[in-house]
Amino acid sequence: MTKEPLPLAGRRISGRLDIRNAVRSFSAVRAVDDVSFTAEPGRITGLIGPNGAGKTTLFNAIAGELAVDSGEITLDAERIDGLPPYKVFSRGLARTFQIPRPFAGMTVLENVMLVPARQHGERFWNTWLRPGLVAREEKANLEKARAIIEFCGLSPVEKQLAGAISGGQQKLVELARALMADPRIILLDEPGAGVNPALLDTIVDRIVELNKRGMTFLIIEHNMDFIMSLCDKVVVMAAGKVIAEGLPEQVRADRMVVDAYLGGAAA
Repeated sequence: MTKEPLPLAGRRISGRLDIRNAVRSFSAVRAVDDVSFTAEPGRITGLIGPNGAGKTTLFNAIAGELAVDSGEITLDAERIDGLPPYKVFSRGLARTFQIPRPFAGMTVLENVMLVPARQHGERFWNTWLRPGLVAREEKANLEKARAIIEFCGLSPVEKQLAGAISGGQQKLVELARALMADPRIILLDEPGAGVNPALLDTIVDRIVELNKRGMTFLIIEHNMDFIMSLCDKVVVMAAGKVIAEGLPEQVRADRMVVDAYLGGAAA
């Protein structure tokens, strides 16, 4: 039996994410304060800053979990701000979370198989009227899921309950679920947090390989070695604002960045 190609093999994707003058307030606090930057298609952009800088609030706004008070967020020139998360997801933007959210009582394979939408088998009458079509879709999804699980290094645990595997493996399950949706861009929220070095290497390898295939990434991460070695561009936030943006080596040498981290400029 021929396997499905690895994620993104032979595909042309874009994934340009533009944030323009985004503002999000909680009472009198501007958690995101007139933020503008671009995650270029086919690039890895890092988003860093001290705790309380507004990074996760911005991620939540991009993914549709929060509305911006003003400003625009576009994916490939199409506005996505104000859309609910499922519509943002359907437009090609997937995200993972700092604390993974697998369905703990389901296997790794079942978690990944849940992702495809608008399957004919979702309508119960098709199982009677069009059983051949339903069976072919199920077979194709199973082959795709197993290829992605193998790509993410999860084949040895695909039959285990997702709640019983390690935190690092759960983060790889989230990445696998994102890939099952064929996204244009993936937002990773601290993929290295709490992950042992061996699994962190696996996560980095998968990000690099996907990026070579054209995948766009926007990554929040506190591990500076991770960010500086992986990203094409780094955006720095502090107190809700962007205070620096540029190549990793430029950002590392920026005095405002050093002051933000060492001077406690957190929101």
